This record gives sequence, C-alpha cells and structure tokens, in this order.
Amino acid sequence: MTNKYSNILAKHEEHGAQSLESHLKNVAEISIVIARHLGLSEDIARKGAIIHDIGKVSPVFQQTLRKGFVRPPGFIFRHEIASLFFLSLLRENERDAVLEMIIAHHKSISNDSKLLGFIDLDDEEDSFEIHFSKFREWSPIALDILSVFGLQVHDISKDEAKENYNYAISFFEKLGYGYSQWKGVLMAADHYSSALEHNSNKYLSKLFIKPDLTFYKRKNDLYPLSNISTEDKRNHTMVTAPTGAGKTDFLLRRCKNRVFYTLPFQASINAMYDRICTDLKETDALIHLQHASSMIKLKDKTVEERIIHSHIGSSLKILTPHQMANIVFGIKGYEAMIVDLKGCDVILDEIHVYSEITQAIVLKIIDILKNIGCRIHVGTATMPTELYREVLSLLGGKDEVYEVKLDEDTLATFNRHIIHKKESMDDCKNIIDCALKESKKILIVCNRVKRSQDVYLELKEAYPNVEMMLIHSRFKRVHRNQLERKLKDKFNTMQEACIVVSTQVVEVSLDISFDLMITDCAPIDSLVQRFGRINRKRTKETIGVYKPIYVLEPPKDNCEAPPYDMSVLQRSYHYLPDNQLLEENKMQKLIDAVYPKINLECIDFSGSIFKDGVWQLKKLQHKSRSVLLEKLDIDSASCITERDKFNYLNCDKLDSSELEIPVNYKTIGFNSLEQIEKRGYPFVIPDKAYSEELGFLSEFAKVEYYKTFEIF
Repeated sequence: MTNKYSNILAKHEEHGAQSLESHLKNVAEISIVIARHLGLSEDIARKGAIIHDIGKVSPVFQQTLRKGFVRPPGFIFRHEIASLFFLSLLRENERDAVLEMIIAHHKSISNDSKLLGFIDLDDEEDSFEIHFSKFREWSPIALDILSVFGLQVHDISKDEAKENYNYAISFFEKLGYGYSQWKGVLMAADHYSSALEHNSNKYLSKLFIKPDLTFYKRKNDLYPLSNISTEDKRNHTMVTAPTGAGKTDFLLRRCKNRVFYTLPFQASINAMYDRICTDLKETDALIHLQHASSMIKLKDKTVEERIIHSHIGSSLKILTPHQMANIVFGIKGYEAMIVDLKGCDVILDEIHVYSEITQAIVLKIIDILKNIGCRIHVGTATMPTELYREVLSLLGGKDEVYEVKLDEDTLATFNRHIIHKKESMDDCKNIIDCALKESKKILIVCNRVKRSQDVYLELKEAYPNVEMMLIHSRFKRVHRNQLERKLKDKFNTMQEACIVVSTQVVEVSLDISFDLMITDCAPIDSLVQRFGRINRKRTKETIGVYKPIYVLEPPKDNCEAPPYDMSVLQRSYHYLPDNQLLEENKMQKLIDAVYPKINLECIDFSGSIFKDGVWQLKKLQHKSRSVLLEKLDIDSASCITERDKFNYLNCDKLDSSELEIPVNYKTIGFNSLEQIEKRGYPFVIPDKAYSEELGFLSEFAKVEYYKTFEIF
C-alpha cells in the first residue's frame, strides 16, 4: 500500500476524505471473506472490488468530492460507468462476474428512479463519449493504482474502452431474472467498509462465525419448554406457548447456523440485544442490532428507498421483520441482504402478523427465506388457526416442520390476569388512586404516540409527587436507550408507587413486571403481548396469583382507530372476558373468534420480486420504493434536531445514529423540511419539535418553526 495517490479520494472531503487506495483495499479484503463464505471465487471477488470504484480517479468525479462543489445542471458523471473501461484487464471468464459487481452497485441498471442507470443513460445520451472525456489524462493514474494491487495492466485505447463498454451493454441485454450474488457481495462489502471506516479490519476474522448457543440448554421446571427436546431432524419449527414459557431459549436451541432474530418493535429488539449480549458474553459471537428499516431519500419530489443492512456476517443479528421485508419488493440493497441471509437460521418470534397487510408480507418473507436455504423458526403465543395452517403449509407441512405446543394442564399454570372492561380513562381515576395508595406499579399503554403524550401530561398534573415516565418510539435513540434502561433497572425494581405511560413498544421482550395495567383496546394478539408485562415474574409463589388489567372501550370514530382496524378492535373488546380470569386454555378460541378469516389478498403482490417459486425482477435492477412505505404504519424514516445537525455531520457514524429519531415517513416526508444527504438521510426538524421528556412533537415539525424564521 502506497501513499502516492492519497489526494485521490473515495469520499467527499466533508465525509472523511478517505483515499481511494485505502477504500479499495478495505472493500477487497471484505469481499474475499464474503466470497469465501458463499463458495465463490475469492480472486474474482478481490478483482471486482479493486476495479469497482476505479472510475473515481477521473478529475470530473474528483471535483465533486471537494468542499464547496456545486453540481452544474445537465449530465451527471457516473464513476461506475468509467470503471467499465478497465474490464479488458481481466481474463474473459472473470468479466461477467466483475460486471455484476461494478455497474449497479449505486443505481439500478435500468428504470432507475432518476434515470441515471447504465442502460438509462445509454438510451438518452452519448454516455460513452461523456464518460471517456479526459480518460487519457487520468487513466495512467488509475492503471498505476490497479498495478499496486497486483493486476496486470496495459494502456487502454479509446477503441478498447469502447469495446469494454459495448460488451457490458450486450451482457446486460442478455441478463435473465433473479438476484445477483456478485452484486450482493460488492454492496455488502462496500457498505461494511464505509460503515466501519478505518475499523473494518478489526472484525474481519470474526465474520461468518456460527454462534455457540450451548448456554440455552439450561433447564428449569418453571419454564416448560426448557424440558422439551429440540433434537428433531426437520429443518423448520413452529412453537406455540405463553409468555414466560421459555420460547426464546427453545428457538435459539433449534438454531445450527448464524442467526437472524426478529421481533416486532424497536424496544423489543433493544431488550433482546441486551439479553443475548449478556448471555453470550463469554463466546466469540459477533452480535449486532439493526436499527432502521430503510433509508428514505427525497429529492425533487422523487422518493428513493434503500434497505439499511449493516454488519454482514454477524453471528447473531437482531432486527424487526419490517427490516427484512424489503427483500420481497427488490428495494436497493436487497441483494446484500439475501447474501447475508442465505443458509442462516431465522427466528420469527412473536410477529404481529394479524394486520392483513403484514400477514401477507410475512408469508412472502417466509417464501423467499425458504428459497434461499434458510431454516425458519416461528414462535408465537397467539396465532389464528387459519394463519397457522398457512404458515405450516408454506414451510412444507408436518414432514418439514417440528411443531411444539404445551398441554392444557401446563397452560393452566400460566393464568395470570383478571380482565375488566372500562369505557374511558376517566372511569379509571379511582382505580389509579387506590393502586397508588397501595404502592402499586401502574403501566398505562396507549395505541398512539400523541395520545401517550397527552395522557402522560394529564397524569403528571394530577399526581405531581408520583414517580412517572413516558416511553414510546419517537425519542432520539440515545434517549430511548436511556429510558429503556431506566424502565428496566429503576421502575421495574421499585417497591413504591409509580406510573409508566407507554405505547406498543412495551409489548414484546421487555423484561418488566408491573402490578396493574390500563390499556387502550388493541387487537387481541397485541393485548395478550401487553398483558405479559403484568404479573410477569414466574415463581412457585406467583403461580395462581392473578392481577388486574383494565381495557378501555375502542374509539367511536374510525379516524381514531389507526394503527389498527376498527372492526378488529371491536371484536377484540367484545370477546374479551369482563371481570373474569383470562384463561390460557381458552386463548386459541378467543384468537380465532377475533380472526375468523384471514385475508391474504389484501395487498397487491404484483410488485413482489418472487412469485410462485420464480424470481420476477431482472438481475441488477432494483426498485425505488416499496409497498411497505405506502401501506405500513412503521418507523420508515428518521429525523434529527437543528441543534444536533453539526454533531451528526461530524461525529462517528455509530454515534450519529444515536441522534436519530425514528418517525413514520408519511408524518414528515412532505413537510418541506431540510434533508441531510448523508448516512441515514434524516430530515432536520426544528428544536421545538423535540422534548427529552415527551419525545417527537409532530405539530412543530414544520419549516415555520425553524430558528432561522425567528430572525425575521
């Protein structure tokens, strides 16, 4: 490695100014490791990684990386097209794979959202001539860099460059349908290198290591699943059991390879991450948490979505199913995710598949996971029978699926809650008063962030001397982590009265046990998960002890039902017992009464890239946006405050993510807010739109509240 061309950059000066030589070296080393794992040629992977960005040597591109550069209108130089001119330095049998690595690692080869893909540009402009401009000036430097990496080089004439260009056109016109592993290798390596910058080599030796999960072979009579064998030759698993029966341990014991562990909410994956890190701290497992589902870029009213997929090769990765779902729709980066997923064990734990849209998408995810050789393990406390049968069939039926359920006598030991129905929060005032006098810990769960903020402020005014906190999904990640620790370490262990107001984020895997709950009515499956935060601790003394849950009547107005379906809320409320014990033995009948029919045709899957066992998207293409963005009420974007903008742009990438606030794209995407074109592409919200105590305040996320307006 030389410093001869340290002035030739791979990144913008404001983004770290990494030299091109250093970047190519990092990407090549990572590509070799990924190719080795997949059984692909390490030599081809290395050469493709070295050549993929060599077009950045062009002074036309280098000027775009300098501070103060303003892009002129007109044609945009694509460095990956200029990299094609060096294709003839490779042997003929290497060229096709390297082409797949180079040409579409930034833009879809055609039908790109801004029509900047290789084929798009070739159709509309004299792309070759523009990209060949000044080639004779800069190609000697590029060739010198390539020779440093051991490639046999020679001068490339215009005719040879044109021949390489035309070969690429011909190759891409003949491409069939499917996904490109080679593109996935390059994108994964490129992103890994950028994400870890100068620390990428530190983790290379730990990539693709299978985790040692022997810790989870522990047994305890209080957790009945711990005494059930996982030694079954069938690849897939479906286990149905109440909260606290030992599902997590059981599912992990079923895994043989690297693991992707999915849970419904950010809070649940945070809690699971902490738990598994503690459990496996004595092993060499590389455990990572994946935060955002996608990166939304908005420019000139064009929406482009990209999968956020970091840390390829983790021993164990914890994420939400929505962060995996973009493989269904072929969003930018999906090939890298598939490359990482191939052959892994995937745990789908307590997925809230009961909204019709999510049900259909989860089934599509399972279909693709099975196609790429994954072992799939589904854990649930509450799944409608019709949906259970659908998942079972998709996994191959009883011949391929190990099914585990608890017997009725064991289920009866998990009865924990007396359910009471109430019209509104006003009807619960005396209940709260009495509980506080008795030093009870109260958990109040709301369906919407704004409602949780309003309820918290009302209670804070009514009970100023009571310990209280608010937690929901719209906090800065750094504050969210602090709140979760405070909830688990302080409020969960308190002996005196306290109140926690929350949203759905407490439903799954947060290991807290409160005395009493007041909750908005939600779909029955969500309610059962919420109930698991009350009287959660399972000991010989707590078996047979019942604690109260108060469920509020659904809203009258359809507009107040989201994120849930009003008819599901009404059925859930109707079928719940009132002033009676909620019996685990009757849970399946209750679930099936609320969900008598499963509509799997509620979403148009013509946009899916995998259908009836056949890939539907041409290789090296991806889509600019997904049905997920349009249909699901998920945290699909992020924002930062004005105050944090400088730190976000200048701190370490891992630290910058702590400043992001997950938000729903539909809430913020069209408010004409500034958007940073770096890292997570967050929107910048006015400082007035965020409070450390209340979180994101949507009513102030508008340009008129920017500080700059105060000047005028």
